Amino acid sequence: MVTVRPAAESDVEGIRGVGHTTWPATYGGIAGDEYVAQGLAQWWSVDAVLASIRRGGVLVAEVEHEVVGIASFSGQDGEPYLWKLYVLPDRHGSGIGSALLAAVIDALPAGATRLGLDYVDGNEPAAAFYRAKGFVPIGRTPSPLADGPDEILMELRLTA
Repeated sequence: MVTVRPAAESDVEGIRGVGHTTWPATYGGIAGDEYVAQGLAQWWSVDAVLASIRRGGVLVAEVEHEVVGIASFSGQDGEPYLWKLYVLPDRHGSGIGSALLAAVIDALPAGATRLGLDYVDGNEPAAAFYRAKGFVPIGRTPSPLADGPDEILMELRLTA
């Protein structure tokens, strides 16, 4: 059974473990090893993970006290934005991503009308997951990492 809860500082290594397992598996074939190394250094370092936890908006999914997935969200341009949603590859299809996304939506501020996100162009499993959850593409933007693929922007309209 999966448990989703707010991340604590004691979750840093579990969260980093998810990142260091999912990023090579997800992006190695799409964007290459250099892209993976840049992303891990920028967004999955101890300092970056600790800073995210301290800001709030980081959730972990646990199965039998093991961190198996993470989500992080905050605001961008005054609207809620899903920055990360990753589940260990051997746990895909078990409902963990859906549980994390539901917990994010439940935690959004009252009156939020949309949730934005982006995914790396070519990450078809992510695209299919988000489309199945009601997200629609709204544009694209260049990668924040050098020579990375574009990112596809999506949003989910929320009902009151």
